[in-house]
Amino acid sequence: MLRILIVGGSGFIGRHVAAELLAAGHEVVAASRRTLDLRRDDEAQLIAAVEGFDAVANCAGLARGASMALVHGEGTLRLVRACVAAGAPRFLHVSALGVEDCGETQYQRTKAVVEDFLQDFDPAGEKLDWRVLRPSLVIGRGGVSFDLQLALAALPLVPRIGGGAWRMQPVHVDDLAEVARRLLEGEAPGPRKIDAVGPAPMTTDELSQVLRAWLGLGRPRFFDVPTPLLALGAHVAPRVGDLPFNAELLTLLSRGNVSDPAPLTLALGRAPLPVDVALARHPACDADRLAARLYFLRPSLRVSLAALWLATGALSLGLYPVAQSEAMLAALGLHGAAADAALYGGGLLDLLLGALLLMRWRPVAVGLAQLASMALYTMLAARLPAEYWLHPFAPLLKNLPIAVALLVMIALEA
Repeated sequence: MLRILIVGGSGFIGRHVAAELLAAGHEVVAASRRTLDLRRDDEAQLIAAVEGFDAVANCAGLARGASMALVHGEGTLRLVRACVAAGAPRFLHVSALGVEDCGETQYQRTKAVVEDFLQDFDPAGEKLDWRVLRPSLVIGRGGVSFDLQLALAALPLVPRIGGGAWRMQPVHVDDLAEVARRLLEGEAPGPRKIDAVGPAPMTTDELSQVLRAWLGLGRPRFFDVPTPLLALGAHVAPRVGDLPFNAELLTLLSRGNVSDPAPLTLALGRAPLPVDVALARHPACDADRLAARLYFLRPSLRVSLAALWLATGALSLGLYPVAQSEAMLAALGLHGAAADAALYGGGLLDLLLGALLLMRWRPVAVGLAQLASMALYTMLAARLPAEYWLHPFAPLLKNLPIAVALLVMIALEA
């Protein structure tokens, strides 16, 4: 039994590697960013963190942001030096396919820093038994990019990216976790750097067909996404939400993401599984289909509710005729300063709650506050004359489906 530290152990790949190692009987410590942060921790802190471990696996990584250079480069270099200083005998670094120091993207260049350092510092692994895994697109439940791919594949019209002809070589996370275990155990033959890819390249259209089949949906109907629109989406997506899609990812996809599977086959002791076969070992269920169909509706629900609260706030503050608002308040017995406080105070509260929800600031708490304010408004409205309730457009009765929409939003954002 080995004692193994996983840096980035709370991430998608880190969790699967930890599960594979635990199933094999090893003692595993999965460190999250809260306990070991490559951006923050100095070399002395990292030496203390890795002391006493038989192997260290670095599964930490970022897809975007200014911290990429700190995490992929400087922080991981400190981690490597800490492993040498602490006498940790084995080190596994999870990099990415296509990484190179002259790459087109910051992601490629920052990831290349450690690969180049290891190769120059200790090419034969004499000071530190190091190995590098360079996975292609990783497929499997819990992956951020996999969730997006499923959501796209589940759409009634599936977007055809790059004309449907961009090539990739996805590897299932089970194969990646298995080869990581073998490398950490010191049992896997092969080169120091291993491209972790599936058995054969496939196009983006073929991947969409495989994913729809796994979800139990019919054959996809495609529509072409114009390249300028795709580029615009890659530019906007990181600024408006958590979608795992940006200009760098688009660049990597467009250049192709394929390699020779022979080194992975050698390290695994068998050929990696095709995507459809690997997915078949984990059959899709109703939860998978529901998650795929709600993927794009989740932010849409939050934004639409925020827009509703912003609109009601603006209307209360004067866009709607103030005299008519005062007449309605008078029907509730509110006059003068009390009516002004209710009208303008309620309008400002609606604007505040709408803005906070739009910014996704604690959406659960904001949603509960919206429910409470709506319940208060409804109780006050119960005192209004019958025509307010019996109006054909049902302005007050619409509070019921809005309340349900808020509860759904709270559940999705929790």
